[in-house]
Amino acid sequence: MANTVSAKKATRKIARRTEVNKARRSRMRGFIRKVEEAIASGDKDAAAEAFKQAQPELMRAATKGVIHRNTASRKVSRLAKRVKAISA
Repeated sequence: MANTVSAKKATRKIARRTEVNKARRSRMRGFIRKVEEAIASGDKDAAAEAFKQAQPELMRAATKGVIHRNTASRKVSRLAKRVKAISA
């Protein structure tokens, strides 16, 4: 348990940041899930639209430090590849 004033403040700050990051991560996963569901249903237009909304959300998560930027790029790339494969 934190004893010093600064350590107690640090734990409060960490708790606040954790809540914000959880919300951002959850939001990002929701957007990804919408793309996954559209791909599974085979609806190309819905998948393309969902992907169009998910891409900036993934990049925003990377910018805010929720996920690494390479992870975000990899996820975007793989989703784009799967969306593109629907038409083929």
